[in-house]
Amino acid sequence: MSKRIIIIGNPIAGGGAGKKILMASSILKASGIDAELKLTAQKGDAEYFAREASRLADTTVIAAGGDGTYNEVANGLLFSDTPLAILPLGTTSVLARELGISLNAEKALDVALNGRVERVHMGRTTRRVENSIDPAQLHGTSPVSSRHFLLMTGIGYDGDSVKGVNERVKKYSGKTAYIISGIGAIINYRPGLLRIRAAMLDRQDVEGDRFRVHPRYCTISGNSLESTGYTIIVSKAACYGGDMKITPDASLTSPYLYVFLSHSKGRLNLVRYIAAIISGKVMNLKDISYFRTDSIEIDGDSHIQIDGDYAGKTPAKIDVVKNALKLIVPNRH
Repeated sequence: MSKRIIIIGNPIAGGGAGKKILMASSILKASGIDAELKLTAQKGDAEYFAREASRLADTTVIAAGGDGTYNEVANGLLFSDTPLAILPLGTTSVLARELGISLNAEKALDVALNGRVERVHMGRTTRRVENSIDPAQLHGTSPVSSRHFLLMTGIGYDGDSVKGVNERVKKYSGKTAYIISGIGAIINYRPGLLRIRAAMLDRQDVEGDRFRVHPRYCTISGNSLESTGYTIIVSKAACYGGDMKITPDASLTSPYLYVFLSHSKGRLNLVRYIAAIISGKVMNLKDISYFRTDSIEIDGDSHIQIDGDYAGKTPAKIDVVKNALKLIVPNRH
């Protein structure tokens, strides 16, 4: 265990997060661990605190919040020797579900203190500066052209849904805010066509037992795949929006991006896709493509979400950044 523990907590993550963060600090103190507590007040604080912590020797950072908090802290710890542990408090805590970390504070803290450290690969989404984040979404911080992610980048309906989330409703009702925004995005659904070009690593990446590309919408030429569609999910994790799976083979320890692409336009098709995802039958659909790559370029005019936070508009390039982060995960049994 590290000599120094720093908790970076988001007190408005939802579900009484502020009280839970203080409770976690008390649990650690009762165990003889005097953890330093840093609470965020605005977007960007968690990343700043994490970057400062990465300069300290023999330190573990515990990110207490939701997936947005984990993302900020991970971006602050990139390529450092400081490991990241998580204390799930947020709206959905998809990362906790992905890693098999309990939502119970004491059990999650046990993983943070006694789990194993694993180097994981992250995704990176880069946007053109002139098409960067809407200043209204930044809450005073500066636009950035690149952002690393632990879970996924979603473009199209996913981006529309996250952009429409009411932060005040999110604070008090958590996941309900995303559901309300998602319904609104369906009602107002007017998708723009996305054009993609992905690096094809090997024929197995698109034609293996688990992967497939739609022959009508996809063209393979040399070492690249070209396609069009309306919603694209580029993942480093299998879990999506909770326990649902849209890229079932994805893993933080895999050096690949796993891509889900829907090809059909229209509101009824969107509802059909959503129903298939919820029912666990999305891989049975005939008008999707699912493959893996390590680099993909997306052109068009659609909104982007990264790990559940709004991140501007396409065009964008997404690639894999290997061995980007030390992450504390449960011990194998």
